Amino acid sequence: MAVTIYDIAREAQVGIGTVSRVFNNHPNVTPKTRDKILSVAKRLNYHPHAYAQALARKRTNTLAAIIPFFTNYFFIEVLQGVQDKISSLGYDLILYGINHPEQIDEYLRKSVQRGRVDGILFFSMKLPVSFVDRFKDHSKPVVLVDTFHEQFDSLAVENFQGAMVATNHLISLGHKNIGMISANINSVPARERIAGYKDAITSAGLAVNLENITVSKLTKQDGFSREAGYQSMKEMLSNGSPLPTAIFISSDIQAIGAMSALRQHGVKVPRDVAVVSFDDIELAEQFGLTTMRQPMYEMGELAVEKLIYRMEHPSAPPSQINFLPKLVVRATCGLNKMYSPVEDFVHAKD
Repeated sequence: MAVTIYDIAREAQVGIGTVSRVFNNHPNVTPKTRDKILSVAKRLNYHPHAYAQALARKRTNTLAAIIPFFTNYFFIEVLQGVQDKISSLGYDLILYGINHPEQIDEYLRKSVQRGRVDGILFFSMKLPVSFVDRFKDHSKPVVLVDTFHEQFDSLAVENFQGAMVATNHLISLGHKNIGMISANINSVPARERIAGYKDAITSAGLAVNLENITVSKLTKQDGFSREAGYQSMKEMLSNGSPLPTAIFISSDIQAIGAMSALRQHGVKVPRDVAVVSFDDIELAEQFGLTTMRQPMYEMGELAVEKLIYRMEHPSAPPSQINFLPKLVVRATCGLNKMYSPVEDFVHAKD
């Protein structure tokens, strides 16, 4: 594991801020303390990250992350990447969890208050029009994650394409009656995954049966939860229609809840119904889920790198990175072979 400034601070018995000031050549450090820190760094073979040195000119050493909620597995894994990256730079992170849409404006206003943070990571929501003009002059660097605006740097997953691949996989296995369990349609990724599912169905010459589509009514976590998956499957089982032979579920955690409901009704996966989901969270392998893997941790790391680059190059044109999720075949689709991708992810810069 790479040595970080936290290791240096612990060994030198000083604060993180003191270590950061030494590596950034700040004058407010005594020669004795400076020599001590540099000696520890040399002994541990630590080399200050170029990004950290570049960020010395910034004022707060703090970034903000504005996310829809804290407990969704997707964000937990993305934020691990964010936290690991900023820790190596000696930065702090302020998290703003959005429980209600009206909080977006409030937290954005807090983030842009003079001197509060150096940059903002904005996750999975539409950037309010009222803030576009304020941010686009780069007075406060912003990077969008899992969402898009043409005037800003962004990282996003191809939800539409990923849902198509997942549904086409089930079609390739011979299924013609394919259902879908979706998260709440207030979520942009949920809407994109429904659209991809429908496109795959119609492109295969099959009919979209609306009775086969169950959309979560839960607003908590936008319906990306075990409870939402459980309730949606209970609804599908009781709607009076024959159960589809295969189901695409819009997240792994929903799929885990849905399979619990199936077990309670004596329905076996994959013998009676095949399941493919989305995300490839840590639990997915334990449940044998066939799923669409997206690079959550890597997205977090890259988001920080993009934000840092924007801080140092405010006039650079905005760039977008789009990740194409990869199909990971496990037991729930009815195939026993495992898929081991040679290249984890394909992403393209515009």
